[in-house]
Amino acid sequence: MSRALIRSAGILASVVIVLWGAATLAFLAFRIIPGDAVSVMLGPQAQVSEEVKDGIRAELGLDRPPLVQYLSYLGGLLHGDLGRSYQLRMPVTEVIGRQLGPTVQLTALALLIALVLALAAALFARRGFARGVVVAAELIVLSSPVFWIGLLLLAVFAFTLGWFPVAGSRTPATLVLPAVTLALPVAALIGQVLRDGIDAAERQPFAETVRARGATPARLVLRHSLRHGAASALTLTAYLVGSLLGGAVLVETVFARPGLGRVTLAAIVNRDLPVVAGIIMLSALVFVIVNVLVELLHPLIDPRLGASGRFEAPAIGERR
Repeated sequence: MSRALIRSAGILASVVIVLWGAATLAFLAFRIIPGDAVSVMLGPQAQVSEEVKDGIRAELGLDRPPLVQYLSYLGGLLHGDLGRSYQLRMPVTEVIGRQLGPTVQLTALALLIALVLALAAALFARRGFARGVVVAAELIVLSSPVFWIGLLLLAVFAFTLGWFPVAGSRTPATLVLPAVTLALPVAALIGQVLRDGIDAAERQPFAETVRARGATPARLVLRHSLRHGAASALTLTAYLVGSLLGGAVLVETVFARPGLGRVTLAAIVNRDLPVVAGIIMLSALVFVIVNVLVELLHPLIDPRLGASGRFEAPAIGERR
């Protein structure tokens, strides 16, 4: 069996395990929390008899044994069925689909801003005073809660300077401050890893050979060091996509934006289990897709990584 086939089988197995684990956790999360789901859904002021509650439980399938519910839930997932929302009485796929667009716009722009900021910091603030300023700024950003960063940006750029709207989603300008809020912590992490990767690459023997051939520092970084140092940053970026989706919950709340964040909060408060489970599965699916793409891109970024995904030293006399 070839290395490529073994690697493909390993990736497929990892995808299945991650999605199964996410589905299991989503099923168990709200079933181990004390309290009756039907009572929470009806609210504390509802004057409903136990017979009516039992009827609702039977309608939702909550009266069946947990194992039967679990197997039924997994079977629905295999057919693309995430169930129906307890509160909205519509398919979960429709609930998520209606709010997916604003969240995708927010996270995509935040990721783009984060990558641009991290690359700029790694390339233009690598030495001396500039590096010290950037490192200090990264530490401050990483030690600050996301909602605090959002409130600070609102206070400065919306309330004081009036450059951007305070909230809403009607114009493209309303997307800037939420995206920057979400991007700053991600940019700080990626920038640190990318800068360290470039520094480590420039200490390798190939860098001495490139310098001996008369390459300028800029050419060394852009043509060689950046490519070799970006592997770890790319892996970290894949893992941080999940944090972007999680941070969107707080950011959308702070900036009063529509999206999956507000839907998630409402579903948690109302104990709308199918919606919460559907969003967990969506996050897991995005995480899996991004990480598979990164696995496929690694050999293209660093040719020393062969089809197996592991470092392969060149043979004597072979050029890379």
